[in-house]
Amino acid sequence: MFTVISEQSDFLVINKHAGVHFHSQDGTAGVVATAEQQLGLKLYPVHRLDTLTSGLLLLAKSSDAARDFTELFSQHRVQKYYLALAQGKPKKKQGRIAGDMAKSRRSQYKLTRTLDNPAITQFFSHSVAEGLRLYLLKPLTGKTHQLRVALASLGVPILGDSLYGGAAADRGYLHAYELNFNFRGTDYLFRCPPEQGQEFLLPQVTEQLQGAWFSATGLDWPV
Repeated sequence: MFTVISEQSDFLVINKHAGVHFHSQDGTAGVVATAEQQLGLKLYPVHRLDTLTSGLLLLAKSSDAARDFTELFSQHRVQKYYLALAQGKPKKKQGRIAGDMAKSRRSQYKLTRTLDNPAITQFFSHSVAEGLRLYLLKPLTGKTHQLRVALASLGVPILGDSLYGGAAADRGYLHAYELNFNFRGTDYLFRCPPEQGQEFLLPQVTEQLQGAWFSATGLDWPV
């Protein structure tokens, strides 16, 4: 369900596997409960990942640390970067996607044209194969399903994301790639390339992650 990336005195960073529930449900322990059980720790979640999403998840070790992290997240002082794969050609290849989020049918959300309390996502994309693009996503707000709705609004739903019309695949191709923050006076940067999914493991994708793609975007991405 997960692998440990780093254990610090106040928090733990794990790599959640794709298809694993965040919360316990249907009689099955979620990733947080499983981590507590396997590691013998009381853990406090301060953000979450959707079931289909893999990647970096930060868990506080105390209520005091959780309170401080919650404050950092609420002030958008934790920089988060995600990777996604999608088929097709987007309406635009880079830039920002902004709009209010509204509930739609079948537990879906949709992006509206109003900007009263918008979800804002910065993105850059690169072609990695015929009809397949790699996306680097930076959510500037924290809304439910924000990244999934953002790419769907461009006409390129995430590969494997059946809820939003993504093509069938062996997993949902959304991965929490980096966390970057200062906690109690110390700077931390955690980066975790995707380890699951045959499309994420294509040589064309791994070459982009190992090469100069990030610095070539001209946007505020990790380098």
